[in-house]
Amino acid sequence: MAIDTGPKCRLCRREGVKLFLKGKRCATKCTLDKRAYAPGQHGKKPSKPSDYAVHLREKQKVRRIYGIMEKQFRKYFHFAQREKGVTGENLLRMLERRLDNTVFKLGFSYSRKDGRQFVRHGHILVNDKKVDIPSFSVKVGDVIRIKGNSESIKKKIKECIEVAKDRSIPPWLEVDEINMIGIVKALPSREDVGLPIQDQLIVEFYSK
Repeated sequence: MAIDTGPKCRLCRREGVKLFLKGKRCATKCTLDKRAYAPGQHGKKPSKPSDYAVHLREKQKVRRIYGIMEKQFRKYFHFAQREKGVTGENLLRMLERRLDNTVFKLGFSYSRKDGRQFVRHGHILVNDKKVDIPSFSVKVGDVIRIKGNSESIKKKIKECIEVAKDRSIPPWLEVDEINMIGIVKALPSREDVGLPIQDQLIVEFYSK
């Protein structure tokens, strides 16, 4: 899968909102606080975006938040269309249930990118089985824990959990901080996403 290796702060400036792509550093060293305009030589020039641009930016924002490339994101959208209910809400629920996002929401990583790395390196167990696929979709009753007894990994997880207390754990998840275990209590609702996303704009973008 292609990887965006450019400056993360430029992505936040492009979307005009904090995407929290750099973990705890976003709370202390955010470029958006100093330069709240789009990157590039024309970033400061005020302009009225077209309807297409508004829809595109919303889609790009969600892609960047969850760290998903276009092809995979489009697949998620088609799956969401086939499910019962509101397509936009279905899409966000699918993205929230990704294992890398779940690891982040549990407080086991500073960011979704770190969560994805934990999963790929085989540090995450789901129901006592190693899962190294970041897009793995968790379900109700799944128990997520850290694999192995590495002191360096445990130390980092404990630091992540302390930082996560500032953003709170969503109600669909439960965390045992001492044993570093997470439990999926329910499926996430639209309100649990907790992000400034207008999912209807994404639906309209792909419906054109």
